[in-house]
Amino acid sequence: MIQQIDHIGIAVKDLEKASRYYEESLGLELHGTEVVESQKVKTAFFEAGGVHIELLEATAEDSPIAKFIEKKGEGIHHIAFRTDDIEGQLGKAKDSGCGLIHEVPIEGAGEKLVAFLHPKSTYGVLTEFCMSKKD
Repeated sequence: MIQQIDHIGIAVKDLEKASRYYEESLGLELHGTEVVESQKVKTAFFEAGGVHIELLEATAEDSPIAKFIEKKGEGIHHIAFRTDDIEGQLGKAKDSGCGLIHEVPIEGAGEKLVAFLHPKSTYGVLTEFCMSKKD
């Protein structure tokens, strides 16, 4: 079951520069950075009102983030919903006709399992389910 919005993913060209904006202009605290090799991305985490903001910088030209920025420019990349049953949530989405990018969860940032739904079946919004591996 979906518990809440976990984070909003924002694609950026320069993680350091974008992080400075969130820290200096918005006054948010950087909670850490992480490289996710499987997604060819480096992330930085901020929080605002209980919702995390995940900045995403490509670490390779063929990464999903690099392709997104090339096609659409910097900006909101995805919205992630926290769930306590990622496999069940994927099954429910698939049964309702949603296209899945991931049939099974993969390793994500922040010690989470993640899976994405295709934006062609989610009204143009790349949608992520995430679940803590600690649960």
